[in-house]
Amino acid sequence: QVVFALNQTLLQQESLRAGSFQSPYTTEDLIKHYSCGDLSSIIFNYDTSQVPNFINATLPAHELITAQEIDRYFRQELIYKRNERMGRRVKDLLEEYPDKSFFFAFGAGHFMGNNTVIDVLRREGYEVEHTPAGQAI
Repeated sequence: QVVFALNQTLLQQESLRAGSFQSPYTTEDLIKHYSCGDLSSIIFNYDTSQVPNFINATLPAHELITAQEIDRYFRQELIYKRNERMGRRVKDLLEEYPDKSFFFAFGAGHFMGNNTVIDVLRREGYEVEHTPAGQAI
């Protein structure tokens, strides 16, 4: 799986460099939507948009199965479990120090797709609000 993932990543990078493949969004798009608090943007609705996508229609059947297994692993380990850990850490700090004020800042990857840090905290009963850039807290 590691060799397959490495080969697919290299092929994608070569395609990007050659101009035969384009990402559906740019880094600037991510920054703009994140800064504006536009987390409902289509960019943030993909669970695996921050990890390589190895699944494509041109793969032979045995490689497609490998790609699907890697995709499931990335989604579970790098996205869902990470967000659960981050959300629990926030919750634990808030409960351990109820008289303290906190400021939490997260990278854009924690807000993409389903099971985001915000989803974790809301499931725990917290209200989460976005504070736009430049707005006083």
